[in-house]
Amino acid sequence: MKRNSRRRPTGARRATFAAVALIVGGGGLIAANVYASASEVGWGGANDGEQTVSSETVTIDCPDLGTRLTEVPEPARAEVDKELALLDQQITEAYSRLAGTREAQAEDDGFVQNSILGPLKDKRTAVIDRIKTDLERAGGTAPDGIDELAPCAGMPAEQAQPVADTGDDGAAQNDDSAQPGDGAGQGDDGQAASGPVASDFVDITTVQPNVKEPARQSGASTGGFVTECGVNANKNHNTDNVIVAPGVSNGAHHLHDYVGNQSNDAFATNDSFAAAQTTCRDQDDKSSYYWPVVRVQDGTQDFDQEADGGGKEGNVGRILSAEQAQIKFIGSPTGKVVAMPRFLRIITGDAKAFTNGTANANAHWSCTGFEDKVQLTDAYPLCPQGSKVVRTFAFQSCWDGQNTDSANHRTHVAFADEAGNCAEGFRAIPQLTMRLVYDAPRPVVRDGQVENPYAVDGFPEQLHKPITDHDDFINVMTEGLMDKVVDCINSDRQCGAGADDPSREEPAPSDEPSSGGDTPKDPGKGAGTQTPQPPAGTADTGQNGAGDGGAKDGGAKGDGAKDGAAKGDGAKDGGAKDGGAKGDGAKGDGGAEDDRAGAGSGVDTAPKAARSDAPTVEQSAADDSGTDTEAVSEQAASTPSETRPQAVTGGLADTGARLWPAAAGAVLVTAGLLLLRRRRA
Repeated sequence: MKRNSRRRPTGARRATFAAVALIVGGGGLIAANVYASASEVGWGGANDGEQTVSSETVTIDCPDLGTRLTEVPEPARAEVDKELALLDQQITEAYSRLAGTREAQAEDDGFVQNSILGPLKDKRTAVIDRIKTDLERAGGTAPDGIDELAPCAGMPAEQAQPVADTGDDGAAQNDDSAQPGDGAGQGDDGQAASGPVASDFVDITTVQPNVKEPARQSGASTGGFVTECGVNANKNHNTDNVIVAPGVSNGAHHLHDYVGNQSNDAFATNDSFAAAQTTCRDQDDKSSYYWPVVRVQDGTQDFDQEADGGGKEGNVGRILSAEQAQIKFIGSPTGKVVAMPRFLRIITGDAKAFTNGTANANAHWSCTGFEDKVQLTDAYPLCPQGSKVVRTFAFQSCWDGQNTDSANHRTHVAFADEAGNCAEGFRAIPQLTMRLVYDAPRPVVRDGQVENPYAVDGFPEQLHKPITDHDDFINVMTEGLMDKVVDCINSDRQCGAGADDPSREEPAPSDEPSSGGDTPKDPGKGAGTQTPQPPAGTADTGQNGAGDGGAKDGGAKGDGAKDGAAKGDGAKDGGAKDGGAKGDGAKGDGGAEDDRAGAGSGVDTAPKAARSDAPTVEQSAADDSGTDTEAVSEQAASTPSETRPQAVTGGLADTGARLWPAAAGAVLVTAGLLLLRRRRA
């Protein structure tokens, strides 16, 4: 019998082999990851104005120049506003070209940079130069670094949710067959090519409670004033934005619902507002309350299917009319309020929050029966049967005491801090809160795709993300009515339209249709008076905390997370993502009666050619009804949205997410070297 002469590896040799294997394997991981990282595209800013953009770029991220212009001399404001509106138009056109040239992008890695971002930078540079000239002529100066705001970046698919398109079978695809700009605003099943996607939705029953009521101090003003102005039953729509883009048609690039003042368009003035008709029950309230419409993308074509701001810009589907639009002014938890000045303008939320970041985001989505427990900011809720979709807004409640508007339309008002106090030099005013209830059919999510979604109208490059929701207000109450509002709030009474006795504690129930859920009788107390606050103060004001990205103990401002917060960008007052809760800045004074979700556990906390005289379609509340009870995919239903808006590059979390293979490789190499060293010793 022949003896086997091969030597069996000894323990020492096996250790050597293992060490070499660790080193080789780890080195391979590092090399592969470095190569991949070198070919990846950063976003949120360009490198010296240039960058290589992959063919999987899903949208365009441009610095928001408007928020940086905090000082614009009055003589220059009209021209500057028009130039800023032109910047928005340029971005819209660039996104349309991005969405309509997928085949060319796949064939040429430099197409996006050379044919879209490069020309866009040149156009933006020309506009910025004109703005600087306008400022100089009016005796002002441009902010430092304004020229650096010209370059835009491409947001790649790995850092933003992919844009879902649809095939003939109605299931979402990514074949780019229907894109805005190529003559098709929606896929074959009616879903917008610019979103939303499945990960924008979350089953609200799976979200942990994240709402906390603010503490009231001695001397708080606890009264409330309700004004009833309807739900826009007369279909008063347009795609203008007189606050941000006065004199510019389609300045918002999306459709608005208007209640109250009936003369709000791009060319409205204080005089025309004062002389207008109003839908408010109290005719002394000619204020303008307006917000982006919500649509169901079920293949239905509405009146603006072929219009700018509508289907031509990716805002497609059946417009949902709100069943309830509850408008209430409430007080301050720390003291008395003073009267708002007539013609005060306030914008709450940020229509560009997906690319701007969360500093000015103030979107709040929930379902009837859940409002006092769960508020979502970067996800749309999937409501259980019998429950309806709710949008809630709480406007800035601190005023600088002088101005009815500001150059960037933000610095003249601000949010109170976590304790409810206004910053030095600011005064507490009645806080406008709004609650809109929709009977939206429940979207079906299966296999990571969404069918028949609902979504808020927005700028096309914002991909219909829920975090871009926003609301606008122009105060056109008479001075006498505003005095009544202040007196009512400061004397701790509940007053206003529908309250037969101004001294009663609860106003009469709204005569609007029931929301269909466990809705409290008082539209202000319960879910209606929830006063969700944003995850931050206004980003560029320097008021109310650290501002843009500055963390503040107990509740971050800007984009900073609260101490110990896991998620919830810029979260306020306990803004960690609480057990999966998504919702930045919600504060609750709520009392919805369904206790299934348990008690609250802390707060996780904008149109050009379609005119108001455009043809309209009759649509009843019954047309918007119906609940789809099909099963939702377990994964999509139980996982909150991961589409957090971002506006900066180089964040630690983002970098770590991309470079973990290299880190793992380094660990393996180190382990191998240590093993070799021990072997030699």
